[in-house]
Amino acid sequence: MTMVQDTRLAAWAQGPSVTEEQRVENAQRMVREAIQQSPALQARNIAVFVQGSHRNRVNVVQGSDVDLGVLCYDTYFPHYPDDNVKALAERTALPATYTYSVFKDEIEQALVAKFGRFSVSRGRKAFDVTGNTYRVEADVAAFFEHRRYTSATRYHSGVEMIPDDYQPPRIRNWPEQHYGNGVAKNQRTYRRYKRVVRMLKKLRLEMSENGIQSATNTPGFLIECLVFNAPDTTFGSSENRELLKSALAWLYSNTQRDEECNEWGEVSELKYIFRGSQPWTRASANQFLLDAWAYFGF
Repeated sequence: MTMVQDTRLAAWAQGPSVTEEQRVENAQRMVREAIQQSPALQARNIAVFVQGSHRNRVNVVQGSDVDLGVLCYDTYFPHYPDDNVKALAERTALPATYTYSVFKDEIEQALVAKFGRFSVSRGRKAFDVTGNTYRVEADVAAFFEHRRYTSATRYHSGVEMIPDDYQPPRIRNWPEQHYGNGVAKNQRTYRRYKRVVRMLKKLRLEMSENGIQSATNTPGFLIECLVFNAPDTTFGSSENRELLKSALAWLYSNTQRDEECNEWGEVSELKYIFRGSQPWTRASANQFLLDAWAYFGF
């Protein structure tokens, strides 16, 4: 049984294939071309980037959708710590003349011109662009820059969107900070951090397919954040089984009470995991970790 498990874990721990990465790059390039060919967008300061599990090399489903961000820097959404900082920062700021709703409409027009109307559908948060043998299916999200000011001249740069149905009213993410922190932890742990994330995400998928509700309710993003909060010493073994066992044991033990994990942050370290309006709870995460331990037979 152990040999079978070891073989399975070795497969689970693998990163995306070269072919898969090429199809992701093709999707990104074609969306970038759509923006560059748009009369309305080509002169704007826009970046097209891969985000989510593909960017962070923790995607585990072959042919899964790639999350692409289209970020416009011409307008930004600010957040100030207090009124004094707000007043100082706004002294040099110019009123916005380009709105998010217009930007999103222009992205839709650009995507339709590039891929065709039947290949593009508009969701409340992102556009779905169908895939083919050349490129993966893409979820394309429109963002303005989000600036979280710490002083009148210093800020953390993230991304922000407004869903069409305003549910929630705003969504803010920190893709660059997430990527940088994940790479740093992976390097410190001899590339074992992302191995554990992929193994646990694969385990979650199998559990969900077998009707275990806690696995169905646990997003892959949460797994990535949980494993990020495990100390680097948790990744001491070079054996996949011991790596997974050590991570599950530590995470389960330290999510049994709010006091143990109330300060844990997402991988970006700019948002708490278990505070605010997250779509999960500390208790639900703890239940998944317990079920994962039992399912794998530790």
